[in-house]
Order: sequence, then structure tokens, then C-alpha cells
Amino acid sequence: MELSSSFLLSPKPSSSPPPNYSFSSSLSPFPIQLFTRNSKSRNPPFRILAVALGPPQEFPRNSPQRLLKELAERKKATSPKKGPPRRFILRPPIDDNKLAERFLNSPQLSLKSFPLLSSCLPSSRLNNADKLWIDEYLLEAKQALGYSLEPSETLGDDNPAKQFDTLLYLAFQHPSCERTKARHVRSGHSRLSFLGQYVLELALAEFFLQRYPRESPGPMRERVFALIGKRSLPKWIKAASLHNLIFPYDEMEKIMRKDREGPVNATATAMVIVNTLCQSGIVLFLLRTILQLEFHLLMVSILGFVWGYLSLFWYARSVSCSFEVFGMDPDAEDCLPKLRRQLEDVDYVSAEFEGKLSWQDIVVYKPPADALFAHPRLFRACVPPGMHRFRGNIWDYDSRPLVMKTLGYPLEMTDRIPEITEARNIELGLGLQLCFMHPSKYKFEHPRFCYERLEYTGQKIQDLVMAERLLMKHLDAPGLWLQERHRRLLMNKYCGRYLRAKHLHRVIIYDDKVQDTFEHNRRKRNPATTAVQQALHGLSYLVYGKRDVRRLMFEIFDFEQIQPKEVV
Repeated sequence: MELSSSFLLSPKPSSSPPPNYSFSSSLSPFPIQLFTRNSKSRNPPFRILAVALGPPQEFPRNSPQRLLKELAERKKATSPKKGPPRRFILRPPIDDNKLAERFLNSPQLSLKSFPLLSSCLPSSRLNNADKLWIDEYLLEAKQALGYSLEPSETLGDDNPAKQFDTLLYLAFQHPSCERTKARHVRSGHSRLSFLGQYVLELALAEFFLQRYPRESPGPMRERVFALIGKRSLPKWIKAASLHNLIFPYDEMEKIMRKDREGPVNATATAMVIVNTLCQSGIVLFLLRTILQLEFHLLMVSILGFVWGYLSLFWYARSVSCSFEVFGMDPDAEDCLPKLRRQLEDVDYVSAEFEGKLSWQDIVVYKPPADALFAHPRLFRACVPPGMHRFRGNIWDYDSRPLVMKTLGYPLEMTDRIPEITEARNIELGLGLQLCFMHPSKYKFEHPRFCYERLEYTGQKIQDLVMAERLLMKHLDAPGLWLQERHRRLLMNKYCGRYLRAKHLHRVIIYDDKVQDTFEHNRRKRNPATTAVQQALHGLSYLVYGKRDVRRLMFEIFDFEQIQPKEVV
């Protein structure tokens, strides 16, 4: 800042009038000098030029000038602008020859007889670091799980268990591990965990549907969550002595709960699908024991038809030993559902459900050779015997032919006796009527005369079928992307929309008091149509198996949204 002033001094200040003093300040870059002259003074003007450099003027705290000054100082102090992150830098496309070579050498294209098992293999071959982990820890994992210690690579090519060592290695590589920095390991583990969660949910749903034939799906969902919830899994992993393999450098009890539950949940669900994939063949890899959690035992024993084969074979000693050492009681106090008001069930159940089924009954059960359905016991648990009273009613004559024609029922089956085919078609018609029976009709007098139990089964099987479809269709996609894609394809509003597109919502059986409300109020109609859609999937799974669920989802209702739309 420059300050300049000029004034005149009088030799006799007492005799002359006081002079006029003038002072000016300037903040501009060009100093301005103002001079004050006294016309009565005889002396020449005496000029004083003063330049003072003081400290900068302090502005008020909320002054705009202060804020602008601080902003300018910060801009000077900041580092130069960095480049964009590497993930946003466009890379040149891979050469066609290299791309073709990468896909042809991928283990995912090595198994043509087992497409689902092949899609769960890593996208590239295991390297030396992967084999180092296998040599160091895999024997300990096999010993803890009770598997044979021999390398699985010595098995034949037609045996799905040949890939067991690779899949078991991927199952333990949770996101907190060091090896997850490798893309093929990270993606392989997430894909196994993505599929395993749906296998586990379907297994427990089937188990509780048979164990509690009169219970509604609400309490059963709570039982399943108590068994495989994220808070329960660490306890069973520790009981199985697997916590040292999941956290080799830390004590699991000292890790924070939010950091502990994620890796444990991902590893447990991945191990579920490893067990199931490596046993889904005609030449089964007979295990000395299976995973130490009771729900894994029940999963494999119940899912006899999941991968298209008739049954699984077990050593009774190994199963009983596993339950004695590592079993969990589904009737334990911490696994019981909340107390709620239960409707009185006066209807009969099948004779095989009169007593509560134990895990031994479920393990040793084998469907008869001339069974009517793919899952005969599960069908009896979901479709009550009393449904025969509705045979020959108005819906059976008016609506059932339309539904069966739209869905392509009945399917052609090669039965030894024609009476078996006839009986299956009768039961199929009664099951279809139960799928369209809304709870408002008979539930309060007959709790099981509605679609709720079939809907619960259908939810789980359609989740599994869509997960398998996405895995085999997108071989290079990580599990997180598949999970998001799965969620978007199976949103409830889409499920009901597919049913309404086939005009099947018009044959839903409502109570007369709410008929008009559900037909004209979409907030009530849409959830009802979604439930009917899922019940149809559950019925098709029980009667014909999983292959018919695929037919309904991808050929009849177009769940993938890839079929051409009709132009109206």
C-alpha cells in the first residue's frame, strides 16, 4: 500500500490562519498524489512523500474478500492435477487370436458333459501361487471335512469329482484373502458363493416342508434364517475346525463381527455348491463324511433330483457320525420361530407325515421306481390329500383346460402302466387348482388350502434355476455382477407381469367378498399374480423336476426377456 500526502508549512503559525490539510490514500496500482496549496503563503511548497509498507489488512471473518483470499492461497498450495484412474483408461482391444486362445484354453470349456460344473471352474488355469496354497492347506481342509486325502486329479475324466480340489481351493479364497487379487481366483470364488446360497436355501426349504407339513411358510423362513444366518455360520465353522483355514493369521473371536461374517458366509455357501457339483453324476464320488454343518447334510440328502439324477447314495455310518459330532438341532431354542397365532388345521396329512420326520428318515428315503412325481414326498407335503374334494368343480371344467393348454400340460411321459399316467394328470390338475387358490378363499377354515407352500417352494427353485442359467451364459462375469443381474430379472413385479401377459390372472380363485377389490386394484392384484406365478414353478418342480421349471421360465414366460414381443 502506498500513502502520499503534500502540505505547506507556514513560518508563523500563530499569525496566519491554519492551513487546510489534505490526506489521501490509494489502493490502486498507480499512486495518486494530491497537493493542497495555500494562496496566502509566500514560502515555496515543501513536499513530503511517504511510502509505508505495513502488515496486510485483516478482513472480517465472514467477509467475501477474506474468503477469496483464502481460496487463492489454497489453489497455490494444492498439488498439480493428477491423471484419471487406471480403470478409466481405455485400453486397446485384445487381438482376435489372443482372445480366441484365452477362451479355448479356459478350464470352463473343458467339460462338455457337465456344463454347470464347467461354468464354476476358474477362467484360467491355476498358477504356481495357487498350487502352493493347495499343497500347504488343502490336505488340512480335506481332513477337517472328512474327504479322501488322495488328489482328485487321479480320477477319470467322466467323474465330476475330478475337479474337487480346484473347487475346494476356490471355496476358501474369500474376498479378504491375499489370493483374491488374482482375477480368476476372485471371480471363481464369488461365482461359487453366488450359486451356493440358492442351493442351501432350497435344501432347507424342502427339509422344513417335509418336517412340518402343517406349518405356514412364515415360521419356516425364520427357522431357515436361524440355521444359516450370518450370525450363526461362524459358530458352525469353528465347530468344524475350519476357522483356521479361513483366517490363517487371525483369531476369529477377536475379529470384528462385520469383518468376520462376510468371509465366513461366502466360504460356507461356496463349499455347499462344491459338495453338490462334485456329486452330480452317475459315477458318484462316495464321501466318507460330508460338511460338518447339519444343513449341508440335509441339503445333499434332500437334493436327490437337483442335477437330474434319481438319488444320492450314502454311508449310514458317515452320516450318523457327522450328526453326532457336528450336528445342529433344528428344534433348538435359538432356532425356533416367533410365537404367533396359528390357525387350527383340521385337515388330514399323508400317513408318512403323521410323525415328525428325523434327519435319518430324510437321508435314507429313496423314491420308488414307479413314483408319480419327481419329488413324491415333497408333493404330498405341499398338496394336501383333501384337495380331491375339489375334483370336478366349476373351475376344474372351465379354467383348468385353459391353464393346461397355456402351460403345455400334461407333458409326455413314458410310464410302464397307463394308470400311472392317468393318476399323475389328475394330481397335476388338483395341484394347478391349488396354485390359483388365493388365501382369501379357504385359508381361515382350512389353512393349507391355498398356494402359500407351493409359492415358497417356487421362490427357491426359480432362484436356483435362474442362477444356473446366468452362470452358464456369462462365463466371464464375477459373482457380484451375476447377483445384481439375478435380482433384476426376478423382481416380483416382473413375475406377476409374465402371468398377466398370458391372461392367466383371470382364473385366480378369490373369495366373493374381495373378488372385485383384487380385480380392480393393482396394488392387491399384482402381488397375488406374482404368488401364483411362483406357485406354478413350485408345482412343476415337484411333478416333473427342474427341467420343467426351465421350460416354464425361459420358453413359456420369457424370464430372460429375449423373445420378440408381439406388435399390437
